[in-house]
Amino acid sequence: MTSKYPAEYFELLNKGVARELQVSVQYMLQHTKMEKLKRRVIQENLLLEATTYDTLGGMLRKFAIEEMKHAAQIMERIYILGGDATTKSTKVVVGDTLKEFSVLDVKAEEEALELYDQIVKKANELGDQETKRMFERIFSEEEIHLLAFQDYAEVESEPDMGEAPAAEWMNIFDDAYIKLLNKALASEITAIIQYTNQHEKASREKARKKVTSLEMATDKNKEGVVSDLLKPILMQEMDHMEKISERIYQIKKEAVSVPDPLPEIGAAAENFILLDRKAESDAIILYRQIIAEATKRGDHFTKDLFEKIILEEEDHFWKFDEFMP
Repeated sequence: MTSKYPAEYFELLNKGVARELQVSVQYMLQHTKMEKLKRRVIQENLLLEATTYDTLGGMLRKFAIEEMKHAAQIMERIYILGGDATTKSTKVVVGDTLKEFSVLDVKAEEEALELYDQIVKKANELGDQETKRMFERIFSEEEIHLLAFQDYAEVESEPDMGEAPAAEWMNIFDDAYIKLLNKALASEITAIIQYTNQHEKASREKARKKVTSLEMATDKNKEGVVSDLLKPILMQEMDHMEKISERIYQIKKEAVSVPDPLPEIGAAAENFILLDRKAESDAIILYRQIIAEATKRGDHFTKDLFEKIILEEEDHFWKFDEFMP
């Protein structure tokens, strides 16, 4: 399909995708880092059933999921208009205190609102009323996020008591091991972006004219089946990202925020399956390596975590493998 819209318009829309991918990852990492921060401030926090940290942490998780949904909606619209959605994120900045989180997130939301105002005006100018309405709705939701973060940006930071000296048993968490865990986290971020993009691209083809007798008889096509398959898988990958980053912060280390390898989308459903099958295969190999390393080091928590994750990754692999000839 040839688009009637100029390339500059798609660049503007893709800035929206990049922004949404950024804040989704940023908010999820801040959410998982919250427990680490809580331990570094006044000890009274540990005696309370709920603190500011818990409240903001829960809010960040909720917003992270909402932002990924925004990214998916914008991607879908780009494909409907005949463009290609980006897989590149604006730079993620996590911060290291509750106040830093809030200030960074206020800035991110303010920049998003400014961008989305531009898009609404440009969509109206081009007569693209559906995109205009979509961004007006997203604008309203981002405004809610901004107001929520502004409340926390005014909260005074509690004194940072610093990190307690590492216990001797924690020597198992050396740089090489953390690099391995972060490699797993980076691969999960890749999968989330890749599968979200593919889901929206396949969804665009879901309603196209059926071309085979089987497709006409079942009112389904391969694109639709793949689109439906990808959505629950990408939600599981978000759960994996949350749990892996939480573990990294729990052992007082820093989590990465950049996808690695870079997401690959492919041109059609057949390409999606090949790329995703390979991605799952690579993840299984990596996670087996982590399980072996965790076993060797006596890190039973991480071993158990990845044994659970790998079961789901193997399930993903076999679902993609079913499409292979």
